[in-house]
Amino acid sequence: MTDIHKFTLENGLRVVFHQDKYTEIAAVNVLYDVGSKDEKPDKTGFAHLFEHLMFGGSENIPDYDIPLQEAGGSSNAFTNNDITNYYETLPKNNLETALWLESDRMLKLAFSNKSLNVQKKVVIEEFKQNYFNVPYGDIWLYMRPLAYKVHPYAWATIGKEISHIEQAKLSDVKDFFYKHYAPNNAILTIAGNFEKNYICDMVNKWFGDIKKRELSLKNIPIEPVQTEARFLELNKNVPGNALYKTYHMCKRKDDEYQTVDLLSDILSNGDSSRLFQALVKEQNIFSDIEAYLTRTIDAGLFVISGKLSKNVSYEKAETELQKELYKIQNELVSERELQKVKNKIESKNIFSETDVLNKAINLSFFELIGKAEHINNEIKLYEKVSSESIMKLAKKILTENNSNTIHYKSNQ
Repeated sequence: MTDIHKFTLENGLRVVFHQDKYTEIAAVNVLYDVGSKDEKPDKTGFAHLFEHLMFGGSENIPDYDIPLQEAGGSSNAFTNNDITNYYETLPKNNLETALWLESDRMLKLAFSNKSLNVQKKVVIEEFKQNYFNVPYGDIWLYMRPLAYKVHPYAWATIGKEISHIEQAKLSDVKDFFYKHYAPNNAILTIAGNFEKNYICDMVNKWFGDIKKRELSLKNIPIEPVQTEARFLELNKNVPGNALYKTYHMCKRKDDEYQTVDLLSDILSNGDSSRLFQALVKEQNIFSDIEAYLTRTIDAGLFVISGKLSKNVSYEKAETELQKELYKIQNELVSERELQKVKNKIESKNIFSETDVLNKAINLSFFELIGKAEHINNEIKLYEKVSSESIMKLAKKILTENNSNTIHYKSNQ
């Protein structure tokens, strides 16, 4: 991706601009360097709550959606363990509408008990729907504290428990806003068919007068190395038995990241992947199985999860799964198999760059973890991964002492 320009305002706002000459759509992305890992253990779910509150109106704009819709735009947001991200797309001629909206809610939200109570109800309902009313939906409420004993990844983005949201006060909300929602804690990315000077002028016009704030100091504890296997058994009203295993892995910026990502794809990316072929198609041990990464900025988890086929014991499932892990730990992956997953990664990256919004979101993230320009090196890093490094890393992380296992049993 070429045509990446960057500058920083006096208030600390980092700005990334990508000129895309082939679209009439503008994308605006504002990434705040705050996620659930920045919360206090007794006040969790606040970052996610703010994702909702930020659409509840700001000091000068009582309804966020109306002016954006009138400008032909749309918006959304997401929160995870590491960041809170807001974005808009709209016709390029109406770029200023998005900048006006984002700058005003960065300046000051319209804090009120009414808005807080409305959004608390929304979040509580989302908590119930996604975690309690869906089979296996609450798995991460158990797996996170099993895998993490010190790091705040120990709780889900939505929070540890509903009571934390129920008890949130307006003073808590204001305090969280002014400690995290600041120009010097944000990255603004704009993608579209504009000239750099125009973007500089517009960003200074709408964001230049916002004062920088004293930020909450990040003091994220480092998770100790796990030295023994951990196990938990659950009995729930679900359709069938399920197996969940996690293994601690590297940070997003570490040199090993691309290797472990390809390792997960070799094991489970499509119907031709190893776990599907051996454990679903050939032996019918699982009805479905997948391997994936949590993709967190700090040290994350390599996840293997699957639904056991009827009448298959946990002992049998774990034994056959371990045989597949043993193979990848002790036998080199063929160049053909490795190149196939590399090709999928490359295709996915190329396809994502055809969308102006995806480019804006990805550039913000790469700027946060290092430099936006590093997005251009990502494919090269995957290409460098060898069969030897796949095998070496599998031996390193897919070990029993590094594992967290949950048997999610059906009591039906």
